[in-house]
Amino acid sequence: MTLMESDSELDRGDTAPGFELQATDGDHYGPADFADNNALLVVFTCNHCPYAKAKFDHLNELAADFDDAAVVGINPNANAEYPDDSYENMVELVEDGIIAYDAYLYDETQSVARAYGAVCTPDPFLFARVDDEWQLAYHGRLDDALDPDSEPTEFYMREAIESVRAGETVDHPDRPSRGCSIKWREE
Repeated sequence: MTLMESDSELDRGDTAPGFELQATDGDHYGPADFADNNALLVVFTCNHCPYAKAKFDHLNELAADFDDAAVVGINPNANAEYPDDSYENMVELVEDGIIAYDAYLYDETQSVARAYGAVCTPDPFLFARVDDEWQLAYHGRLDDALDPDSEPTEFYMREAIESVRAGETVDHPDRPSRGCSIKWREE
């Protein structure tokens, strides 16, 4: 496992790169499909990384607690060398209720992760709905628990979502997320 910290090409105010990816329900989704919400949390995550797995419950809680904020997981680890991250295993995690986000998508070509500049799992990007487009409001860690076994005491993403929902700027700085490196395929 290679530990990485996030560092995106996107800056606050940048528009969310578009995509259409297959979800665990078999349908395809992109940012426009969540336009009825005030906030869109896109999290690059996966099935096997202990850092990502440690945040499943927290992301499920965010999805359940905010009816006007969509939580979308994107698995960019479409790499045969990591079979635990297969689409079939994604479907199983959702069917078993382990993952209960608004959508869990498979980035089979890894092009979406590249467009966002994602580098690790989890790597969260929070967007606000502004003038009919999604603009980056916060890119950073979900909370202050930097290791899978740590218990969080500060919940940065929850506070950021609350700010976006209130039409306010996210006050706290972008803090790099920490997790396993994305398992890029050889090109």
